[in-house]
Amino acid sequence: MTNESLRRELPFGFDEALERLPAALQSEGFGALTEIDVQATLKKKLDVDFRRYRIVGACNPKLAHAALGVSLDVGVMLPCNVVLYETDDGKTVALAVDPMKRFAAEGPPGLEGVAADVEARLVRVLDHLAG
Repeated sequence: MTNESLRRELPFGFDEALERLPAALQSEGFGALTEIDVQATLKKKLDVDFRRYRIVGACNPKLAHAALGVSLDVGVMLPCNVVLYETDDGKTVALAVDPMKRFAAEGPPGLEGVAADVEARLVRVLDHLAG
């Protein structure tokens, strides 16, 4: 999966990553539209224990509007998911989809510029988060 995602191992714990994520997203014009606590959901729905794992649906409205202006079908890839999870050894990993790889493989022509902008911003989000 890492061939289609941007990945950073963070130098701090899961709680700090969750605390830092909103500012990292805001630094590049993204906001969090949704947050899914996978650990709590799996416990509630299946009564199973799972590692700490969050999926944050992030959106940069200007870029989303530009992408939707090229193709309404791009909505299937919105919002941009950013994932935080805790590894077995207690480290925290941050992931985001790599839109250049996704759009190049599946998107209509004309999205390359928007996808490149989104990718650059998400790389900076992860770098900001890791820094």
